[in-house]
Parts: sequence; C-alpha cells; structure tokens
Amino acid sequence: MSKTPKEMNGAESVVRSLHAGGVEVCFANPGTSEMQFVDALDRTKLMRCVLGLFEGVVTGAADGYARMAGKPAVTLLHLAPGFANAAANLHNARKARVPMVNLVGDHALRHQKYDAPLSADVEGACAPFSDWVRSGRDAGSFAADAMTALAVAQSKPGKVATLIAPADIGWDAGGKMAEVVAPAAPAPLDERALDAAIKALESGEKTVLLVGSAVLENQEAMALLHGIADKTGADILAPTSNRRMERGQGRFAINKVPYPINAALECLAPYSRAILIETPPPVAFFAYPGKPSLLLPVDCHNVTLAAVDADGPTALAALADRIGAKPATPRDHARPAAPQAGGITLQNLGAALANALPEDAIVVDEAVSSGGATFPAGDSAAPNTWLALTGGSIGIGIPLSAGAAIACPDRPVITLQADGSAMYTIQGLWTQARENSNVTTIILANQSYEILKGELHNVGAQPGPDALSMLNLDRPQLDFVAMAKGMGVPGKRVEDIADLMRTIEEAAKEPGPFLIEAML
Repeated sequence: MSKTPKEMNGAESVVRSLHAGGVEVCFANPGTSEMQFVDALDRTKLMRCVLGLFEGVVTGAADGYARMAGKPAVTLLHLAPGFANAAANLHNARKARVPMVNLVGDHALRHQKYDAPLSADVEGACAPFSDWVRSGRDAGSFAADAMTALAVAQSKPGKVATLIAPADIGWDAGGKMAEVVAPAAPAPLDERALDAAIKALESGEKTVLLVGSAVLENQEAMALLHGIADKTGADILAPTSNRRMERGQGRFAINKVPYPINAALECLAPYSRAILIETPPPVAFFAYPGKPSLLLPVDCHNVTLAAVDADGPTALAALADRIGAKPATPRDHARPAAPQAGGITLQNLGAALANALPEDAIVVDEAVSSGGATFPAGDSAAPNTWLALTGGSIGIGIPLSAGAAIACPDRPVITLQADGSAMYTIQGLWTQARENSNVTTIILANQSYEILKGELHNVGAQPGPDALSMLNLDRPQLDFVAMAKGMGVPGKRVEDIADLMRTIEEAAKEPGPFLIEAML
C-alpha cells in the first residue's frame, strides 16, 4: 500500500479518496479512456480489482457485492457504449436500492468536439440508470466529485451514483485528496403515519403489513414484525422481488406477493388496509387486458409508515412500543423428505434444494419460471441468505453470484439459474474461475423461455408454431457444461433428482466454482 504522494494526477486522487471512504473493490471492464485509472489502481494497490469480460457482468457483480458487504464497490466502464452494455444490471441495482459508484470514462475534453468514432452522449446514456450523474471538470476537483458520488450512493435507501471521467482530467496533474462526505440521514419517522398505522391495526378490518428492504435483512426487526402481527392479527407479506432475505431454520419465514397477475390479485383481494414499510404499493410487472395495474384493492386504505428512504426497523420498533408488542420467536418450517431417485421436476425440485443447501449458503435466485418451485426451499433449509432478481432484467444471476462471493469468501454461493437468462451474462463464469470463487451454478434447463409462454396466454394470444419457436432454446440445444469448461469452470449434467442433491452437496464443499446442468 503506497503512501499518498505530494503530487498526483486526477485518477490517483479519486482512487485514494474513494479508498479512504471505505471502497475496497473495483469491478472493471476498462478501455483506452480509463487507462489512467488502471495505472492508478496498480500503483496504489488500494483496491481489489476484478475483471469482467462484459460490462453487464461488472455491474451485476457490484450489485451482489453491495448486497452482501453492505457498502458500495466502484465500477470502471468505458464510454457510452460500455455503459450501455452495463445498463441492464444497473437497472436491477437501482430497483434493489443498492449502493454503487460508477466511473465512466469519456473522451478528453479537448477531443470531444471532433465526434470521434466512440463519441456519444455519455451523460445522457447514464441518466436513466443512475440516481445521480456528474461529469468531472478538472483534476483538482475530481476527487471531491467522487466523494460526493460516494455519499449519494451510501444515502438511504442505497443509490447508483455515476461520475463521468474525461480522460485528460484523469491524467492531468493537480489531483487533490478529498474529505469523506457524510451520506444523507434516513427520512425521520412521521408521527402522523405512526398514528395512522395504529388506527389501521386497531380497526378490526383485514390488514396486511407489506415490508421490504432493510426489514427483511434484520432479524431483530423481523422478530418485532411478527410480534406485531401476533398481537394484532395482521398478515405479513414481502414484495415479489427483494434484494436480500435472511431465511431458513431459526429465522422468520415470510410470504411474497406472487408474480403471476391473477395470483397476486387473489392474494391481496382480502385486504381493506395496508401498512407499507420500506416498499411502495405493489404493482403488476406488466399491463394485461382487463387487469388493474395496482394490485391492492381500489378501496384499500394505504398507510406508508416508512418510505423507501426511511428507517424501517426503527419505525417497527416505534410501532411495537406503542401497541405493546414483544419480539416473536421463530417457528421453523418442517423440512420436506428428500426425494428419491427419479427425474428432476418442478414438483420435487424444492424438496431437493431444502435438503441439499449447505449451512450459511448465499442463494442467488434467477430461477424465473422455476422460481415458484424453488423459493419455498429457503424457509425449511439450513440458515441462508436469499438474493433475488429485483428489476426484472434477466441476466443477473451469474454476475450477482460472483460479487456476493467476493464480499463473503467464506460462505458457499448457490445460484438457481434459468437457462435462457444465463446466456445473457454467461461470461461471468470466467470471472468466478479467475477469482476462485466458491459458487455452484445450477442451470435449470427447460430449454425454453418458459415464462414467456405463460405471458403469451396472459395477453390473450393463441400461439402457433412460429410463436413457440421464438421461445424455445432447442435448435441447437445449449451445452452449459461445455461452455463452463471453456471458461475454466468444471461441470456436470444431471438428470436424476437424488444425483442433483449429491452433486450440490459435494460442489459446495470444494473451493472454486462448479456448474450443474439440471435437466428438467
């Protein structure tokens, strides 16, 4: 680790200042305009540098790291086209409300007027996928801009901050270290909302507590939540997609609002009052003919006890205190019997996972159409942390796992990965191999975009062979074991449910990544 020099360029001042602010990892896919950052990272040795072969792997990994580390990494991306490649998983990160700082290179200020081949509107490309965007102005203020970005990222509820880095600002002399900037405090508890929540709980009407984000990650908050429900008779639900849930034996189980529109409407139909804590009112993923967009009944009275920028655990503690609720004790879910030998089906998959998941596993869930079968396993399995696809933009599972493994190198990571979405960021396997990460990727191979077949019916279509051909992945058949081997990851194709359980258990015990192609 090098001492801070008396003179440094802009790039080095940014690297040193971000590290002083607690940033320890840089996920990168750099190009020419970022070479001064590559040099600064190498010379200072202050951050772990993780290479992704595609920018969507970089941002997905930074998301997984932030979910598990509880703090941001920095990404290094190349101009507007590189950011465009990164954008899909930045969308997921924003929906997860995770902290992340992006450094996006741009042409040198003096070069921008010439419309070089890679010229584009970098700021315009970044804006839709960022909560904060700024372009550096000079080497002397560059680090101060970076520290503002870091403070924005760390502010509740977790934000994506993007700093554009013109090349000459990075290589110019005159860089100056910048002080750490305190992130914004969470929004304060609204006493009127607290009164309204108590009124809802005491109304005698059917009431649901809808809770997300920090509450689902905090076992003390979950104990109070269930204590409130036990005392008042209210039900508890989580949003359909959540950045992180602490699950398994000895922890509190919680049901989610279902993804399918009809199931979601049926789930929420009984409620005339809803108390929202760190989540907005639930909305359908898409519009459908004759179906509402908002999922709660139109006459349901909603109370936002804590908005997404507030402190949900603190709000729950205040609510519990006011009504005299005590922390509940977890009630373990009975683990299903381990399936015997036979083909892998949606009917036996959840039971297999419940028995095979190792202690303290991080489960990354991009099962998509198999998710209804796999999600229940998390409640009866050994204690685990469950990370989900939050923004609906597929291709997050493999890179999210890579980042989670870097944040928690002593914990096994199990990825439940749909085959179609695996192909979006399959390059993330190479990063797992390069970092020797203990990630077991389970490809749930149904050889189709199965979830879209259901969506065809939801919009009233009667699909013929041409429509179905666009949703099948069988001409030619994908060979995930071969692809994994080509990126340095050993693998095995499995067709028997008992063999799947054995293979998961064995792979999780070994260091380094492994891929299982589970044929459904």
